[in-house]
Amino acid sequence: MSAAELYTKGAKVWITDPEVVWKGAELLQDYHDTGGQKTLQIAYEEGGEDTITIKCKDNLPPLRNPDILIGENDLTSLSYLHEPAVLYNLKVRFIDKSVIYTYCGIVLVAINPYEQLDIYGNDIIQAYSGQDMGQMDPHIYAVAEEAFKRVARFEENQSIIVSGESGAGKTVSAKYAMRYFAVVGGSNADETQVEKKVLASNPIMEAIGNAKTTRNDNSSRFGKYIEIRLNKNNQITGAHMRTYLLEKTRVVYQASEERNYHIFYQLCAMAQQPAFQKFKLGHQDDFYYMFQGSNPTIDGVDDAAEFKTTQEAFSMLGITDKQQMMIFQIIAAILHFGNINIQEVDPSGEQAQLNRNDKHLPIMCELLGINQDQMKKWLCNRKITTVGETLIKPLTVTQASFGRDALAKHIYAKLFDWIVQHINIVLSSGSKENKFIGVLDIYGKNKVEGPRFIGVLDIYGFETFEINSFEQFCINYANEKLQQQFTLHVFKLEQDEYVKEQIEWSFIDFYDNQPCIDLIENKLGILSLLDEECKLPKGSDDNWCRRLYDKHLKHKHFAKPRMSNVAFIIDHFADKVEYQSDGFLEKNRDTVLEEQLNILKASQFELVADLFNDGAKETTKKSKLSNVHMRPGKQPLKGQTMHKKTVGSQFRDSLSQLMETLFSTNPHYIRCIKPNDVKQPFNFEPKRAIQQLRACGVLETIRISAAGYPSRWTYPEFIQRYRVLAIKKDVVKRDMKQTCRNILQKLIQDEDKYQFGKTKIFFRAGQVAYLEKLRSDKLRACGIMIQKHVRGWIWKRKYQKIRRSVLLVQTFGRGLLARRKALYLRRTFAATKIQKMVRGHMARKMYKQIRFTIIRMQSYARGRFARERYVKLRQDAKATVIQKMAKGWLARRRFTKIMRGLVLVQSHYRRRKAKLQLKILKVEAKSVEHIKNVNKGLENKIIELQQKLDVKNKDILQLHRDQMELFNARKEIEKLKHTTENAKLSSNKISELEEYLRILKAELEKEKQEKKDVISEKEILKKDKQMIVEALNNENKSLKDKLNEANQRIKDLESHNTSSDKVHHQVAEDKQMLLDEMAPEREHHQRLVKDYERLQQRYDNLHDEFLIVSGVGLTGKGVSRTPSNLSEISIDTDTDTGTGTGSDKEEKKGKTDPDQGYGTERRPMRDTLLRKGLTEVEGQWKDHNGTVEKKQKADRRTSTSGLLEEKKDDSKEDVTLLLKLQNRIKVVEKEKRALLERLELGEGELERVRTFSSADDVAYSNLHVQELEMENSKIKTEMKKLRECITLDMDSNSGKGGQAYKEFMDQFQAMADELDRRREECVQLRSLMAGRARETHDIANEHYRGSIDIINEDNEIVMAYKTLQQVTRVQENQIEKQKRDQKCEASDFKEQIKELKQENERQEKLIGESLESLSPEKRLEVVIEYEINRLTSENLDLQEENDKLNETLKKYKKALKKLRNKGSDNVSDFPDLDELESSMPTPLKHRDREYMGMLEVNKDDIQQLVRHLVVDLKPKVAKSMIPCLPAYILLMCIRHTDYSNSDDKVQALLSTVVGGIRRVVKKQAGDVNTVSLWLSNTCRLLHNLKQYSGEKTFQVENTAKQNEHCLRNFDLSEYRQILSDLAVHTYQQLLIQMMEQVQPTVVAGILENEAIVGLSGSKPTGLRGRSSSRDMVSDDHIHTLDSMLKMLDSFYAVLATHAVDKELLKQVFRQLCYFIGATALNNLLLRKDMGHWSKGMQIRFNLSHLETWVRDNQLKDSGAIQTLEPIIQASQLLQAKKTDSNVDSICEMCKDLTLSQIVKILNLYTPADEYEEKVPLTVIRKIQDKIKNRKDQSKGNSLLIDTKYMFPVTFPFTASTIELEKLEVPTSLNIDDFVKRM
Repeated sequence: MSAAELYTKGAKVWITDPEVVWKGAELLQDYHDTGGQKTLQIAYEEGGEDTITIKCKDNLPPLRNPDILIGENDLTSLSYLHEPAVLYNLKVRFIDKSVIYTYCGIVLVAINPYEQLDIYGNDIIQAYSGQDMGQMDPHIYAVAEEAFKRVARFEENQSIIVSGESGAGKTVSAKYAMRYFAVVGGSNADETQVEKKVLASNPIMEAIGNAKTTRNDNSSRFGKYIEIRLNKNNQITGAHMRTYLLEKTRVVYQASEERNYHIFYQLCAMAQQPAFQKFKLGHQDDFYYMFQGSNPTIDGVDDAAEFKTTQEAFSMLGITDKQQMMIFQIIAAILHFGNINIQEVDPSGEQAQLNRNDKHLPIMCELLGINQDQMKKWLCNRKITTVGETLIKPLTVTQASFGRDALAKHIYAKLFDWIVQHINIVLSSGSKENKFIGVLDIYGKNKVEGPRFIGVLDIYGFETFEINSFEQFCINYANEKLQQQFTLHVFKLEQDEYVKEQIEWSFIDFYDNQPCIDLIENKLGILSLLDEECKLPKGSDDNWCRRLYDKHLKHKHFAKPRMSNVAFIIDHFADKVEYQSDGFLEKNRDTVLEEQLNILKASQFELVADLFNDGAKETTKKSKLSNVHMRPGKQPLKGQTMHKKTVGSQFRDSLSQLMETLFSTNPHYIRCIKPNDVKQPFNFEPKRAIQQLRACGVLETIRISAAGYPSRWTYPEFIQRYRVLAIKKDVVKRDMKQTCRNILQKLIQDEDKYQFGKTKIFFRAGQVAYLEKLRSDKLRACGIMIQKHVRGWIWKRKYQKIRRSVLLVQTFGRGLLARRKALYLRRTFAATKIQKMVRGHMARKMYKQIRFTIIRMQSYARGRFARERYVKLRQDAKATVIQKMAKGWLARRRFTKIMRGLVLVQSHYRRRKAKLQLKILKVEAKSVEHIKNVNKGLENKIIELQQKLDVKNKDILQLHRDQMELFNARKEIEKLKHTTENAKLSSNKISELEEYLRILKAELEKEKQEKKDVISEKEILKKDKQMIVEALNNENKSLKDKLNEANQRIKDLESHNTSSDKVHHQVAEDKQMLLDEMAPEREHHQRLVKDYERLQQRYDNLHDEFLIVSGVGLTGKGVSRTPSNLSEISIDTDTDTGTGTGSDKEEKKGKTDPDQGYGTERRPMRDTLLRKGLTEVEGQWKDHNGTVEKKQKADRRTSTSGLLEEKKDDSKEDVTLLLKLQNRIKVVEKEKRALLERLELGEGELERVRTFSSADDVAYSNLHVQELEMENSKIKTEMKKLRECITLDMDSNSGKGGQAYKEFMDQFQAMADELDRRREECVQLRSLMAGRARETHDIANEHYRGSIDIINEDNEIVMAYKTLQQVTRVQENQIEKQKRDQKCEASDFKEQIKELKQENERQEKLIGESLESLSPEKRLEVVIEYEINRLTSENLDLQEENDKLNETLKKYKKALKKLRNKGSDNVSDFPDLDELESSMPTPLKHRDREYMGMLEVNKDDIQQLVRHLVVDLKPKVAKSMIPCLPAYILLMCIRHTDYSNSDDKVQALLSTVVGGIRRVVKKQAGDVNTVSLWLSNTCRLLHNLKQYSGEKTFQVENTAKQNEHCLRNFDLSEYRQILSDLAVHTYQQLLIQMMEQVQPTVVAGILENEAIVGLSGSKPTGLRGRSSSRDMVSDDHIHTLDSMLKMLDSFYAVLATHAVDKELLKQVFRQLCYFIGATALNNLLLRKDMGHWSKGMQIRFNLSHLETWVRDNQLKDSGAIQTLEPIIQASQLLQAKKTDSNVDSICEMCKDLTLSQIVKILNLYTPADEYEEKVPLTVIRKIQDKIKNRKDQSKGNSLLIDTKYMFPVTFPFTASTIELEKLEVPTSLNIDDFVKRM
């Protein structure tokens, strides 16, 4: 189908218009190509009809795009690519949707909104970070992210080229791009120091290089290219800046309504500050260089505040305060320089002079540090040097003023270059690599490859004014080069796309501007002719212009104006520009008088001199590049001239270098458009916009794309959209390409209109619109067919409904009549029956009422009579009872009163007696004799009582015998009667008793046997233990011997090797240190050289002036300059200057020596001394290394000789350095000897300390033995007295088992055990002393030839004796204290004896009574029970000892294993563990013990406990245990510290635990399993501390046992707070990790997942949608909704496995759902392809799956679904009707969305089909007004949701039901060695 066939009636076209460029219209008739139609009737959209003339079919007006494509974010996705479509699409996006960014293929078009937009925050940066460029809305951050991604993934250097005319927003765009790189390329989320420095360069460059123009308030008056360098980790390491063509003219001249550079106005704003008063500045209108534009202010800009920002940026970049003040001083001098008044000497104007009273000249000279008289002279004169003479020529006023302005421009340009140079040095100092690159780039040396970088080019756009001069020529020349690079890159991309898809294509004809570039830069081109004209002595602008006419008048890009001979026209790619030649030569030469520069070079300020002293600069640069000393370069010889490059040549070279850089990188283009000239926000002028679109190459991109195949569809997208045009035969299910071929062959007959690639179909321009027309026609026909059938079905359904209604009415009427008749009959029958029943009911009711009344009256009367009689009887009975009780109470009260008095009298009397008795007893009790008498009395009483008891016992026995005889006699009578029965009963009872006795004996024997077994087992264990200990000791001894031997061998080897190596290393270190010390001296020397140059320049200036004043120059004689001393210093002095004999020359050579750079000559005497010093050093070196050379022959000799040769070479370079090195070596040798002596003294001190400590131990042991022996003797005597004291009493009651006797025997047994222990200690101490004595004898025999006295030669024994005396005093004090304690104990014993005697007497009575009442069988049972209890207690004690031995054995086994592992070479020497275990007897099993729920851990083992329990615990191991077991173990340890009341221990334990958890969480922050494990354990430990704190609020659910386990001594509330903070930190770490893992699945799972197949309709995608960095990324990690849900399932399983609290788990998933919803909504707001109703339905469907997941996991009440409300409401907004009638419902529905979000979604809404309608602007305005009037505005008006926001977390208390006493510590934790269960 041809394009002419699309011009039918109703088609929309574009018509040219002089005002708005293009107007929309609609065809009122069809166009017929074959009929030769010449006119078309059209109707404009604004109203009105017109007729246009059609010359040919190629002259048809451009067609408009379908409405569904209007407002697309990529212009290349439009069906018709032409100028009006581009212009209209940009206008719709800018005006209607307030969107400033639009893609045009590879170009980002940015329109300046002239107001601050909230689209550049850090949240926007995070939203674009990591996203694909084709998926997000156009933004400068998207371009920056694409560049950053390509650097990171493919390691390609990138360039971002920002262009546009002044005021279009280039600087701001470049600034935002750099800000994006600073945030994303930082080492963290925030900007680091390097990124801050990169950003800090912006305010500096804006201050010194930006100015206000008529088009822009902050226009960059220079071009810059910034390279942001990245390392391998994609972090910014530095930057480098290159500048181009600073507009120096602005310093001295500004057009109307313009300003000078910002820095001048900022400095004047600070003039009144104390620090700046010395500059003597005033108001900005007082200076000529600042008030020419007559508009010195900028609205909304505070120059003082901007100056502070500039100062802060200077400080950030390392420019010191002194340097800053010098910079400002130079700028102030320029302002004063412009105010110097140059006057005429005479009316002729041939000679100029300065006003003598000019106040600005001395201020300027003072600020620059130059001579005022010289500057005053050379401002009005110039020097002309000829072959034989030097002349001074006065300048005219015009020439002098021009020279003044030229010098001011030159000073500012030099200062600008110096600041840029310093910024580059600072920005390139991030790494060693960057330092080298930065220096070479700055100084113009050869370029080397550095790290990866992203370049940002902020350069001027194409400019054309009424008067165009040299600056516009250079700017347009640069734009020609950039346009050529842009066109080639666009063409290359198109070509690569065609080659990649393997389609046939022909060469695309595009505009090539190479001829225009050749016209400018070729040989004999414009620049070449300009340079030649500048070299001519009498060159002028007119001559140069005439030469241009002669050479290039026939060139197609060059033309001559008709009415001018001093101008020329160049046909640039954007437009034809007429240039005025006036000033070209002067601006190209950039001439400054040499005399004026010489004055500045001689400035007393170093910075001013450095700006103009090229030689000093070269010296400085070389000194920065290397630490080697550089001599000052030789000055050029007299008569030589150095030709400086012209400005044009420099600009051409720098531009060539820039183009090389751009061609070597992957470019990204940003074209900034200025919408209007009045700077009005969101005002679009089509004329201005189309001019810039033509100039910046956007339309060229469209033209290249339209010349090929601009519309491209993938096969799935094409089938999905145009499946409706196919029939069933055309569809091939397994071959999409063939299906598309079948469809297109029927629809488009011309095969040239499309091409089939590998993955896409390529269409010519307009073909997609034709397909859209066919599709819409087909859908319209289908709609008509559907409407026909639907309408028939509706009318048929309506007829059926009416018929059913008529039949229903008839049926209802007939039924109603029948029901009425039946109702009448039923009512008649019912009335009759009711009457009958009512009458009967009334009669029965009256009868019952009368009967009830009569009976009620009778009962009432009878009851009254009975009650009266009852009351009377009851009153009589109560009166009787009251009388009885009153009489009894009176009698009892009298008796009680009498008894109380008697008792009181008795008690007073008895108390008095008792007090007297107590005083007597207290007095008697204080005497020992009384105690003895009491004891004797007690003994007598006991004997008497015993005798009385014996007599009474005899009487009782006698009485008992009599009673028994009587009883037996009576029994014999009874036995005779029942002989048989009694015999049987007696025999049975005896047998039972015997059996019972036999069982008891057996059990007793069994217990005795068990006791013997335990004892034997204990002995065996002791023997085994001794064997193991001996084996381990032997092994340790052997290992120690081997280790000592190895150490000795190592020491021997090291002693041979270290001496020479140490000396070599020390010499190298000393040499380096001396070089470092010499560095400041070299810098000082270089500074002196520079000062010398300045002084020499001053001398030259004064000398010239002297010669001129003396008249030498006027006589015609030449003036010859004497060579300076600097040149003499620079020339080598080793050449012969005299004319003598050969012997004289040799003598002079011997006396002279090369200059070393310090300006001195050496003397012969010094030379001989230095040689002597050198020989001495060599001799010392040989002597020092003599012994080493003997051991290591050839190698050491070689190294030593090499070192000596090296030292000789160094001596030739700097003998002074060698002498310092010699002295340093001597000092080092002295230090070495001193250290050796100190080491020997230290070893001697160590031996003395060891000897002293051994003697001290022996003395202390002797003293301890004596103390123990004395104490044992005292205890023996006291025990003997006590035993004798109570022997008689105990003997009398021994057979009766009294309680007092048992307690006494227990105490006695304890004392006996204590005595045995002390005895054993004495034995051990004696053995220790004997061993020490043997060691002393051995030492004496070994070292002192058997003489023990020599050991005390250092007076050790005297020292030991003094120490022993001190120890003895301490021991005596301790003995006295023990005596006092023993006395107290003795008194306590005596009281206990009294109590025991009393208890004994009481027990005797009870025993006597009980024994008498018990039978012999019962007595036997009591005795056996007592024996069983005793044996049981002994068995328990033995079991405890057995457990201790087992634990000791385990420790020895582990130690043995470690030793076996260490000494694997001698494995055979170790005993086998299996043999040891088999040889040991099997321990007996005993009953389980009851535990206290505590774990004991030593303070020294806390670190190991935390390491095993916290640091080394793996989640897999934790899953196999009880949930939160580490928390319970830690609680048990805390309980033990509370039980032992150890403050230090509990602090150490809790601090170590908290630190360990922090380390694990930090180290394993990326492991969800580990972080979840310690989140649950931290919370559990926190809850446990609350539960066992003893606070009643946490004890509600505790059991009685848990309440017993509560902490008693410590209040751990502070540590609970620390644990709470730790839990919050762990919770946040867990969420951060979960969110990082979930983030890649959010967009794919919520926004892109199409669960409803066939619902979404695709539209044509632009270049950005089909080509980005994602094309080279594999699709291995494709995320879906299922993958996101599976990830959530895994998170839930992990948290549930580790028993995270349910409430905390709800909070986790609430936060995750918030993050998912916020991320999805942010991406939805920034993506154009999501704005249609089908996508809203897909999103809502995907969210329903997420809601189902939340409900299935019982998280509905967690608030997770509520956090998804914003994205849910956004999806509903996409599906809702958007008309005026739905405004209220939309506002009610979108309660959780902000106004910005609602407006953004409505602006993004784009119909997928033409049947949908766009959102009218009126609806958006009404919604805005409605929402603004809301009362609830707390949500703010932000566009994006903060994805980093976290809800406050709480940890609700949950009590544990686990019983601590039943918890067991698993062996897998490996903490049994240092944890003991209590």
